[in-house]
Amino acid sequence: MAMSDTAIIPRRSLHGELAAQLRDMLMRGELKPGDKISEQMLCSRFGVSRTPLREALKVLANEGLLILSPNRGASVARITPGEVDELFPIMGALEMVAGEAACARATPEDVARLEGMHAAMVDDYRRGDSAGYYRLNRQIHEAFFEIAANSALTQMYQTLMVRIHAVRFIAQKSSERWREAVEDHEQMMVALRARDGARLGAILKEHLRHKAGMVHESLAERGKQAAE
Repeated sequence: MAMSDTAIIPRRSLHGELAAQLRDMLMRGELKPGDKISEQMLCSRFGVSRTPLREALKVLANEGLLILSPNRGASVARITPGEVDELFPIMGALEMVAGEAACARATPEDVARLEGMHAAMVDDYRRGDSAGYYRLNRQIHEAFFEIAANSALTQMYQTLMVRIHAVRFIAQKSSERWREAVEDHEQMMVALRARDGARLGAILKEHLRHKAGMVHESLAERGKQAAE
C-alpha cells in the first residue's frame, strides 16, 4: 500500500474528517481493492490515536468501502457483480438528471471548456494514453454536475463515485469497449452543443449501462482466470 506525504490532521478534528481523508485515499488509488489496512501506518501518517481511526474505519465499513473482520482488521472491499447491478443504474439516473440540467444552464464558456476537455481526451485515446484518458473522462462527467449546480445531486454522485472506485482497478477496456465509450462522448458533445437536455441525459444513462457491461466482462474474466 503506497503512502504519500500528507499533512497531519489536527487532534481536535473528529473521526468524520479522518474518514474523509481515507475516502480520498480510496479515490486516488492509494488504497486498492483487497488491500489490508495498516492501522499503525495510518495513525503515524495522520498523527492520531487508534480510537478515532477505528471509528473512521467503522464509518467506511458501514458505507460498504471496507470490510471489518474479527482478529484480521480492515481491508478494502472489492466490487461484486451484484453491486454493479445495484449501483450503476443509480449512477446512470443521476448523470441523466445532471446532463439535462447542464444543458439548460451551460454558458458558451462552459461549452467551450467541455469542448477543450473532450478534444484532449480524444487525443489521449488515439495515443493509447489510458491514464490521461481516464483523468479527463472523469473531469468531463464531474463538469456536468458542476454546471447543473445542484448540491444534493452532486453529493449523491460523489458518494456513489467512492462506492464504485474499485471499478478502475478491475475493469480493463477492450478496444471495442474503449471505442464505444469515445463514441458515447462524441454524442454527448453533439447533444450539449444543441442544448438537447433530454438527448444528453439519455446518452449519459446509456453510457453508464455500457460501463456496467464492461465491468461485468472484467469480473467474469477475473473469475475465469482464478479458476484456471
